[in-house]
Amino acid sequence: METYSKDLSIIVSIYNEEESLRELTAWISRVMAENGFVYELIMVDDGSRDSSWKIIKDLAASDSHIRGISFRRNYGKSAALYCGFKAAAGRVVVTMDADLQDSPEEIPEMYRMITDGGYDIVSGWKRHRKDNAITKNLPSKLYNATARKITGIRLHDMNCGLKAYRNEVVKNIEVYGEMHRYIPYLAKNAGFDRITEKPVHHQKRKYGKSKFGMERFVNGFLDLLSLWFLGTFGKKPMHFFGFTGLLTFFIGGVLAVWIIIEKLVQQTHGLPYRAVTDQPLFYLALAALVIGVLLFLAGFLGELISRNSPERNHYNIKEEL
Repeated sequence: METYSKDLSIIVSIYNEEESLRELTAWISRVMAENGFVYELIMVDDGSRDSSWKIIKDLAASDSHIRGISFRRNYGKSAALYCGFKAAAGRVVVTMDADLQDSPEEIPEMYRMITDGGYDIVSGWKRHRKDNAITKNLPSKLYNATARKITGIRLHDMNCGLKAYRNEVVKNIEVYGEMHRYIPYLAKNAGFDRITEKPVHHQKRKYGKSKFGMERFVNGFLDLLSLWFLGTFGKKPMHFFGFTGLLTFFIGGVLAVWIIIEKLVQQTHGLPYRAVTDQPLFYLALAALVIGVLLFLAGFLGELISRNSPERNHYNIKEEL
């Protein structure tokens, strides 16, 4: 069994949150001391334009538990979490936001659910949100319902920033783009399927305003489709493109043959008929034939790329004797 130098690694992604940092670190420190945790607090400054990084450096100088990472520009939350995961040395890794809406008081129980309950991931569930009902609550419900349907993971709040992970999980997944919303799905695809949730206390934002707008729901849905496709057909693209191409080609071929035979039958029996090239359906059939061939070729090229990928034989091995 692997041993860890710390009980907890707490990763906080920060972008222009100078007002809340001192209060947040004091709150975390108090909770950690009350529970006797050996911990590290990794604060990732995602290219802040305010004095966030200066405050982080001051805090790190006075508290040995605090580590800081600063980006030269704003790369996004996924990049911040990726670097935080890479640096994490704790047995359990916790992520949380810097805006004081996530309560550190939830961390001890989430830690125990990982270590004693045997879960790979414990996701926070903001059952009683303190956000605007129209711009945040309703879109969030629709978004999470769609995510549950596509991923098969029964979480009420997939996008909650407060989550706890077994260290092995974060070391075996790659977070990129804006995929931080779907870390549980990435983990599930990597074989870590013991996922649960815990209702957590959600507080109203104390300082500043949210850095995320309504566009995150559209982007999130597109990212979800990308992850679903890659997880399902990433290593077997021909199963999707080839099947779809063959089906489209078959439909186009049947329509074209049917139109030609119908015209010949009518012509043979001296009935009025339309020239094949005068029928719009014939051109739709030709388009289906062409699209079918292109889809099949796309699947074939995808297979060639997949077979030459350095990740083609990358598997997460649970245990070896």
